[in-house]
Amino acid sequence: MLYLIIAVLCSVAVSVLLKVLRQRDIDIRQTIVTGYPVAFLLTWILLKPDVSGINTLGGAWGIILALGILLPAVFVVLGRAIAAVGMVASDAAQRLSLIIPIIAAFLLFGEVLTGTRIFGLVLGFLALGALIYRPQQLETITTNNENKPYNTLQRHALRTPLWLFGVWTGYGVIDILFKQVAKQGAAFPLTLFISFGLAGLLLFIYLLIIRVRWQGRALAAGLLLGALNIGNIYAYIRAHQLLSESPSIVFTGMNVGVIAVATLIGVGVFKEHLNRINMLGLLLAVSCVAVLFLA
Repeated sequence: MLYLIIAVLCSVAVSVLLKVLRQRDIDIRQTIVTGYPVAFLLTWILLKPDVSGINTLGGAWGIILALGILLPAVFVVLGRAIAAVGMVASDAAQRLSLIIPIIAAFLLFGEVLTGTRIFGLVLGFLALGALIYRPQQLETITTNNENKPYNTLQRHALRTPLWLFGVWTGYGVIDILFKQVAKQGAAFPLTLFISFGLAGLLLFIYLLIIRVRWQGRALAAGLLLGALNIGNIYAYIRAHQLLSESPSIVFTGMNVGVIAVATLIGVGVFKEHLNRINMLGLLLAVSCVAVLFLA
């Protein structure tokens, strides 16, 4: 259970870090690019990938390339979502991304969609709708920013739910890609090792091309981000290994735990506002996780 608790805390700590960075106007892209070498090194130390199996990856390279692009991109989107709607809704959307692989399994891979899974998917979509519900958002923005053009404020309000949708789809697609790599026989530690290295390299090249102005604070924060990222993954894997006879405890504990802890910190520390519809969305998200696991 200790590893499960560590995995939950590391996952939520990533969101807390991204929220603090956004509040201090620090370039998250630079934090991410520094975090990947740390995650790359820790993956080597903790998970001990078998690099001799690199020649067996074969067709998985296309998927690994997609991961190299999506992994840093989804971190940027997560940061935007946290700034727009808060860490409570963003972390819940990340956990709800588990419904995307289920839909893909039905539409693309021929798996049977049972009545229980359909019920779980419905709960998931209702939860997403409830989490992004912001009835007073545009009015509040307009009132508090009288010097900004109305069209700019309107566009900002319309983009807000899109960041949350990006978190949901981004993490869902990444989950599908990892599952497909595993089916092709590639070891998870090696896949993770190469993907982290490629993600850091591609993002670094991009930042060089756009001639970003480097920030020392952003780069330093990346050391913590990389450690939290791999800490979450490693602790989650160890929890599954040690509780191999009770996978339901690990799965449910991780997803529900992240939603619960993120809610406590988001509301209690950062004073994020949740209306009744948002609270209903959190309840639906927890129910969705439970139903889909039992399906």
